[in-house]
Amino acid sequence: MKLSEIKNHLQNLETIAFQLPNGKLVPAHFHVTEVGKVTKDFIDCGGKVRNETVINFQLWKERDYNHRLHPEKLLKIIEISEKMFQFDDLEIEVEYQGEETIGKYNLDFDGTNFILTPKVTACLALEECGIPKPIIKVAQAVNSCCDPKSGCC
Repeated sequence: MKLSEIKNHLQNLETIAFQLPNGKLVPAHFHVTEVGKVTKDFIDCGGKVRNETVINFQLWKERDYNHRLHPEKLLKIIEISEKMFQFDDLEIEVEYQGEETIGKYNLDFDGTNFILTPKVTACLALEECGIPKPIIKVAQAVNSCCDPKSGCC
């Protein structure tokens, strides 16, 4: 989800809820402790220089049960951050403290809740590493007009 998308969603919400990949909600007394821009410059295993920039939200929960972050407050935090850091309309990455370490998530929206979706690692230079690309098998339809040996599918 891009920054402009979360801003649009927040304008139409009365409450904010973040849902973890396991279906549980982040406790309602969470805080957004950071909104920032994170830039990562790196070289992949094939020697190609790469750059990645995301808008980062850090969610935090503590025993402060009397405060709830409302959509208009998060919008205000985002607006201040945009002015301070000159944000582009970048993808949002969310950090949240798990049982043992901080997890990083992509962000989606289901119409009610913001969904923390898993991030995955991958080799960015498969050819240079000698790792074969995954083979995708196409299932043949029962009454297909195309013979698999014909080369048309």
